[in-house]
Amino acid sequence: MTYRAPINDMLLALNHGAGLQAAMEAGHYGDFDGDITAAVLEEAGKFAGDVLAPLNRVGDENGIKLNDGKVTTAPGWPDAYQRWTAAGWNAVSGPEAFGGQGLPLAINAACTEIWSASNAAFGLCPLLTLSAIEALDAHGSEELKKIYLGKLVSGQWTGTMQLTEPQAGSDVGALRTRAERAADGSYRIKGTKIFITYGDHDMTDNIVHFVLARLPDAPAGTKGISLFLIPKFLVNADGSLGQRNDIYPSGIEHKLGMHASPTCTMTMGDHGGAIGYLIGEENRGMLCMFTMMNQARLGVGLEGVGIADRAYQQALAYAQDRRQGRAIGKKGDGSDAIIVHPDVKRMLMQMRALTAAARTICYATAVALDVSVRAKDPKTRADAAARGALLTPIAKAFSTDIGNEVAYLGVQIHGGMGFIEETGAAQYSRDARITSIYEGTNGIQSIDLVTRKLAANGGEAVWALLGELTEIVIRVETSNDPAFGTTGAKLRDALNSLDRTSRWLLERVTSAPNEALAGATPYLRLFGATLGGCVLAGEALAARDASEGDPERYVTLARFFAENISVQAASLERTVIDSAEAVNGADAVLLA
Repeated sequence: MTYRAPINDMLLALNHGAGLQAAMEAGHYGDFDGDITAAVLEEAGKFAGDVLAPLNRVGDENGIKLNDGKVTTAPGWPDAYQRWTAAGWNAVSGPEAFGGQGLPLAINAACTEIWSASNAAFGLCPLLTLSAIEALDAHGSEELKKIYLGKLVSGQWTGTMQLTEPQAGSDVGALRTRAERAADGSYRIKGTKIFITYGDHDMTDNIVHFVLARLPDAPAGTKGISLFLIPKFLVNADGSLGQRNDIYPSGIEHKLGMHASPTCTMTMGDHGGAIGYLIGEENRGMLCMFTMMNQARLGVGLEGVGIADRAYQQALAYAQDRRQGRAIGKKGDGSDAIIVHPDVKRMLMQMRALTAAARTICYATAVALDVSVRAKDPKTRADAAARGALLTPIAKAFSTDIGNEVAYLGVQIHGGMGFIEETGAAQYSRDARITSIYEGTNGIQSIDLVTRKLAANGGEAVWALLGELTEIVIRVETSNDPAFGTTGAKLRDALNSLDRTSRWLLERVTSAPNEALAGATPYLRLFGATLGGCVLAGEALAARDASEGDPERYVTLARFFAENISVQAASLERTVIDSAEAVNGADAVLLA
């Protein structure tokens, strides 16, 4: 089946669940006309369904090839990319001074979901280019911006992020790639990077690599890392492409999924060293790289949402078509579509509800990041920055966990046919698996949430968010709408669990850090299960109050999430608080 972007669901999540409409009414988006949002998403959905979705299976089956130091993508991919950039999609949120459309990041976030849903491997390329744009715009010199930023914004050139080395994965401070100063102010970089997404390809005539390396006199660890811009082809004074730089793909990975996305080993220094240009200041490269990584983490979370939605759409269509067994109490010959069976309904609702919650969490992160740079009032910007920082690890980890879970359920609903590649259900499961690993594993996101984001300013950002979520619960409880069932009570219980667990962890982050770390992953899940339930309830209230679309549909969805997923909060609370000793005492088993 092809892909259809769920525009109405996306608009409800964006405008109400994520708070875009409220932020516009508060004046944080200036003269941005929110009426164009639907038109942008409609066009994005049309392009994705017509052009990108048909190439998803082609890319998975054909993969990519490396010959003579050049990577060739799957048939049809270069043409699709050229059509995509010609339509202006790469420039949606780019700075207007360099040819971008200057639209909110939140709008681009919704588009990112669409690209990921229609063709996740394709969507990875612009996702990293967006991160490169952010880093260059925030930290690059005016000269480098003049040469490279416009081409990156348009998509004429793509960008990469190069951190990982064989001995330096999550521990970035262990990297060995070396940089040496040259007399002309540039640098020569030598070393090897692995797992580099779109490290080489044939869709553009140049690639702009952002590479972490260490200077000879640099301090040890992450304090001694610098960030360099290394173009595949050097750029002449007149803007034309010059000689090939000394950075080449020396290998490609054969992966579980994302077959059409080139994952390269990149080698620098076989011919004297790659010519690079400093981004930011020497030995402060991690500051610049975090600008890239935070954007990429949100983007990967949206990948999880996109893959989940595509898996759900296919599973729903299959369940409506596949006939097997009879509905309880129904007599006569023949069989019914499997969607009549309660367990199939349960799985489909779980897929739909988890996807919807993850979508809104990601969109809310984007809105917070928007307001942090667009609002006029300094305190509003600071509060939004804190909200964006808090939500980023949840958006990345919760949403990619959901992508994996929903894709798994999609295979299950297909039954034996889900295990057969020709249905396509297995591809979503294979493609989703990497999302919980790259751009910081989900375990690292959980650690970040507990040790940095929860701990910041005594938990101020967490308490502010819980206050807003409590207001939603009060509105549900006082709505007198029987269709909500026990939604209000379940969400209030979940909020209480999240509040107690947050306070318990906050006490132990400094006094007993191993106890806090032992519960970090279940805490992030507890946060997502609570936050997701509340934002879906808020969307249901907004749909009902505005009589938009089919309000009953959103109330039913919010009720399902609260009564099936948010109820897990109590057990997750006990896991965090009670299991630290068992986790930290595991050496008796693991080292026996």
